Amino acid sequence: MPVAQKTKANITLKGSTEVVTEFFKYAVNSILFNRGVYPADDFNMVKKYGLVVLVTSDEALSAYLEKILTQVREWLVKGSIARLVLAIVSKESRVTLERWQFDVDVTKPSAAEGEGSAPPPKPETEINAEIRAIIKQIVSSVTYLPTLSEPCAFNILAYTSADAEVPEGEWLDTDPHAIEAGKAEAVKLRSFSTNHHKVEAMVAYRYEG
Repeated sequence: MPVAQKTKANITLKGSTEVVTEFFKYAVNSILFNRGVYPADDFNMVKKYGLVVLVTSDEALSAYLEKILTQVREWLVKGSIARLVLAIVSKESRVTLERWQFDVDVTKPSAAEGEGSAPPPKPETEINAEIRAIIKQIVSSVTYLPTLSEPCAFNILAYTSADAEVPEGEWLDTDPHAIEAGKAEAVKLRSFSTNHHKVEAMVAYRYEG
């Protein structure tokens, strides 16, 4: 059930958690900017992953996202989050127009490697290159997604394990914001991985056939 409301040296679990949380921050900001959910004037340019990315300058939105990512960070460390979804909905009809989905898997040693052995270190440059490819796909989404021609809002959903600790009053059980059957198309995006996590991305969108 979703809830609504973060070198060649081997990256530790804590370090991997920061990489994934930081990716979510820049991915969400990029989606909100490139899909026009918030005015372009509300974003500032920053350099990240060898790219120029846009980050909100709206204090209320920034605080809201930071609160979400702080909780996501805790769930990542404990391995209790499996998916993060950003749903873009029509303000007027509340119909879901787009559903950006990020599946999170905890990387475990293979049978050949054994439980006690560590996988080969994955260079940070390689991780950043994989993330850069996803961000580029988000930026280019205007070329393959329908234009959002009406005012929109967004919701963030987290799919957690049954035993995950969910702060009372901050996250609520909600519907999955699925797009109506027969009116949905999906585009699979690239993925990235560290020695501890793998993140796979996709976007589903509503179309009028």
